[in-house]
Amino acid sequence: MTGSADAGGRAELVECRRYMVSGRVQGVWFRASTRDRARGLGLTGHAVNLSDGRVEVLACGPAAALDALQTWLHRGPPLAKVTAVACEPVDAEPPAGFTTR
Repeated sequence: MTGSADAGGRAELVECRRYMVSGRVQGVWFRASTRDRARGLGLTGHAVNLSDGRVEVLACGPAAALDALQTWLHRGPPLAKVTAVACEPVDAEPPAGFTTR
């Protein structure tokens, strides 16, 4: 975990988590929708399709925002059918911005 200052100058803990999302999550705008949701929550990271049909999401930011993203990942965009979301903390340097690959 690293720290950053919020708008009031208070230190805010930043952590990174890796989510592995299973189900019908490719070809249904899952990565782009995840990017938009993560950016809206002020998170950085990436969403990438994996060859086994899952989507890997790396997200970094405050715990409350990560929790909100995790809740959303269980639903995903309207065409997705999420069957499982695995989450693990990761020791990573928070990237700048949120991208899809």
